[in-house]
Amino acid sequence: MLSDSSVTTMLPVKDMARARAFYEGRLGLKPGGLRPDGKFVYTVGGSTLALFPKPEGTKADHTAISFQVGDIAATIAELKGAGVVFENYDFPGLKTVNHVCVLGAEKAAWFKDTEGNYLCIHEDLA
Repeated sequence: MLSDSSVTTMLPVKDMARARAFYEGRLGLKPGGLRPDGKFVYTVGGSTLALFPKPEGTKADHTAISFQVGDIAATIAELKGAGVVFENYDFPGLKTVNHVCVLGAEKAAWFKDTEGNYLCIHEDLA
């Protein structure tokens, strides 16, 4: 029923200006515009990311968004150059080396946005 529908990821933010500075300045997303309901949108690939103001905020304790990339090492270097700080993990079943963890058929690396949400970049291995 919904397999051909476009998807919008909704992320609550406490401080819209701070969040926009991160998503545009550090991640390089192109502004799509402010909607009448207060959401600020970006087109990412064929999807939409919408930031919406929520004064009390809400942060996910899991990966809220994962961006597929062609070269994870190059993307990490580029994002680090823009000021993104990557997470490092050393747990049973989840260990990062140079910020990267191999999970089945993909490599992944995580970082947080200004609101504390976990964001991920991943590269398919096959």
